[in-house]
Amino acid sequence: MMFALFMIVILLVTGGIWLLDILVLRKRRMAGDSEPMIVEYAKSFFPVILIVFIVRSFIVEPFKIPSGSMMPTLLAGDYILVNKYTYGLRVPILNNAFVEMNTPARGDVIVFHYPPDTSIDYIKRVIGLPGDRVNYVDKQLTINGEKIALQEEGNYEYVMSGLNIISAKQYREQLGTVSHNILIHDFVAQYDDDAIGTKFAHNEDVIVPAGHYLAMGDNRDNSSDSRVWGFVPEKNLVGKAFFIWMNFDKGSRIGNAIQ
Repeated sequence: MMFALFMIVILLVTGGIWLLDILVLRKRRMAGDSEPMIVEYAKSFFPVILIVFIVRSFIVEPFKIPSGSMMPTLLAGDYILVNKYTYGLRVPILNNAFVEMNTPARGDVIVFHYPPDTSIDYIKRVIGLPGDRVNYVDKQLTINGEKIALQEEGNYEYVMSGLNIISAKQYREQLGTVSHNILIHDFVAQYDDDAIGTKFAHNEDVIVPAGHYLAMGDNRDNSSDSRVWGFVPEKNLVGKAFFIWMNFDKGSRIGNAIQ
């Protein structure tokens, strides 16, 4: 969000200088006088900044994955691309949709503004749609009374901060039309008394309110998600993650589609 604000400021400054030159300064210059350097820079940079701004705001935006909460689908260090128009075109900064298009489907990997602090972007998977009744007890996800089948895929080991090796079970999960892998650990996560995760621990169903989504990380026991901080409002949506374009440590991940 801060980068978008920075882009808008630079766009207005360079565009304003160029427009000022066209309307005022150019008429005052003597014949044969060269353009001031600041005008030359503004005319050079404005078209480039405008193109970058349009692409990032309405077409596609790059993000870097900072943590392992979406493992094994996404790893820390993955650079991804996010489709900015699939859920509608939105006003930069304000994030209000001015062209309505699709809505998130169950299983989509979405980027959104973190509800407790919208200056931060998060990435999680859509589990519950508006109106869904969701339960998650004993590592078992149930949506609208139907248990989501899991197929065991074997063990999965990864390194956490402090060089600690963590071992988890890997399962294949089907959410709607999306088949993807998740990680399950032996430990039980702890939540605040009023958190959705606590309701799940007490075997309570949670109804996703209208205009909101329930999102969880694929690293199910090692993710700060809706179970911790609540539902994702539709107005917080940024876009749908769809492609890994770079990972400097693991080149084999480059070019992978995000499922």
